[in-house]
Amino acid sequence: MNRYTTVPIELVRQHSSLVETDNGVAFRDLNKNGKLDVYEDPRQPIEARVDDLLRQMTLVEKAGCLFINGATVNADGSLDKRPNPDSFAAHLIAKTQLLDQRMNHFNLWQIPSGQSLAIWHNNLQKLAEESRLGIPVSIASDPRNHFSNAIFAVAAAEFSQWCETLGFGAIGDADLVRKFADIVRQEYLAVGIRIALHPQIDLATEPRWARISGSFSEDAALTAKLAVAYIEGLQGKQLGAQSVACMTKHFPGGGPQKDGLDPHFEFQQGQVYPGDNFDYHLIPFEAAITAGTASIMPYYGVPTDQTDENVAMSYNKAIITGLLREKYGYDGLVCTDWGLITDANMGEVIWPARAWGVEHLSETQRVKKAIEAGVDQFGGESRPELVIELVKSGELDEARLDQSVRRLLRQKFQLGLFDNPFVDVERVGEFIGRTDFQTAAEHSQRRAMTLLKNSDDVLPLAGKPNLFVKNLDADVAAQYGVIVNSPDDAELAILRLETAWYPVETDNPFAQGFHHGDLDFKGDALAEILDLLEAVPTIVVIYLDRPAVIPEISAAAVALLADFGASDAAVLDVIFGRTQPQGKLPFELPSSMEAVQQQKEDVPYDSSDPLYPFGFGLTYR
Repeated sequence: MNRYTTVPIELVRQHSSLVETDNGVAFRDLNKNGKLDVYEDPRQPIEARVDDLLRQMTLVEKAGCLFINGATVNADGSLDKRPNPDSFAAHLIAKTQLLDQRMNHFNLWQIPSGQSLAIWHNNLQKLAEESRLGIPVSIASDPRNHFSNAIFAVAAAEFSQWCETLGFGAIGDADLVRKFADIVRQEYLAVGIRIALHPQIDLATEPRWARISGSFSEDAALTAKLAVAYIEGLQGKQLGAQSVACMTKHFPGGGPQKDGLDPHFEFQQGQVYPGDNFDYHLIPFEAAITAGTASIMPYYGVPTDQTDENVAMSYNKAIITGLLREKYGYDGLVCTDWGLITDANMGEVIWPARAWGVEHLSETQRVKKAIEAGVDQFGGESRPELVIELVKSGELDEARLDQSVRRLLRQKFQLGLFDNPFVDVERVGEFIGRTDFQTAAEHSQRRAMTLLKNSDDVLPLAGKPNLFVKNLDADVAAQYGVIVNSPDDAELAILRLETAWYPVETDNPFAQGFHHGDLDFKGDALAEILDLLEAVPTIVVIYLDRPAVIPEISAAAVALLADFGASDAAVLDVIFGRTQPQGKLPFELPSSMEAVQQQKEDVPYDSSDPLYPFGFGLTYR
């Protein structure tokens, strides 16, 4: 093997194929004969590099590493000016957090474009490179590759738009999930996103839970299988310079929320286990840990009466240290969900910190309790001064702080950020907006569609029938049939619906957007739907972000399809037989709200006499 005694940084930056070897970091290159040579950089292995850097860090620099918060991206990629001042995140300026608080982890929500993000990212990395120790920045993102109405899907139009995660559960194809994750990896790398705040592998055992749309299914084995493929697609066999690090969530499973009320908010009532089924929810996480997930995020919920104290997961030492660290031997990064320490000022409304069970503690004592529980990093917070205060007062040993900083630095080294943190702005268009990526994504939307009813084999439709359409783009539908303005003039109607939901009474505008409450249509809304179904034979397509309760609609429709994030064109392609619906329900559809209320929050597919059972799905003959 050829070896360089020194490796010029310019040479390293030309080659993205960095790999770990016993002797340090290596990269590949084609020699003049067109053959592949491997050159080793004789620097120390990662642990030695971490040791060296950790010894040089001040308390302030260490504390800054422990916090990750949002940042806003300007359309021109600059770091100084603020975007929309009315945005809830307008105050979150990466440059300020980096310079004033020594933070070097940031997460992103909406972005102007992939190109803007790449420019902004490089400008931020240049600023970090000029700092005392030159610690590079790690950029994280929630999912942005789904055709979705989900509250945490933060798509920019250029990213490929696949079915939602539930759609992958409906398809059940691990190879497809691995391909999806690999494409997401390529798109993320192109713009500088190196941490995925996903996959979400909670089990959808409580049908009213507001965050089901981010999960795969209510089945532990199916979810575990797809979680492994997802992690492999983003990270590869091991974390490296071409990886995106997965932050798998929400340990130890956030699905069994009492009455489905989400613990983002103070009206939550804790996670409950009436079926004594706590361990069932751990099965996907056991698979994710074996697959090498780089990070894990606990949820906000309180595991009611499951441990020695009823406190939220990130404050719960029995959960983080006893279960995750000791039982499973996990030595990766543990980052809290967002906003556990500090109340959020939302104008006229204060959103309380998600410090459930420890609300009485001060912000400083909350930080201490979470660190003592085994947490490494605080999501959605910019409060390093609290850690500094704890160390200076003697309440927190700096050696404990070093344990977490070591994990954070190790991940940066593993991802190759210290060797080359920059992206090639000129190549963004090779990965963002690629036709083949979007073609594969659109195919997933179609494959995930699930046929639940097909009276007299009315589907697939043929020819150009007279169609009345509702909640569907008439211009798109006109490419498939003749669009009429009244059900009276139609041979068939096509009606798109979304699963019903009912806002919780709260002043918190963010909470008002969560899909809580009952799953059935009521009153005038139901009557209006049934009037159409009685007036003309109707094909109903319902978007399932939670398990809908639709017995009357199912009975009256001539055909019933479920989608998990699909364009109108995808829906119509399936209806007209241009492609087959291949989905199987990733959760059961209960027959009534009474059945929902009587089922156990922690037990899968256990409602009485479901309208459609888990795994149900028809195909065309």
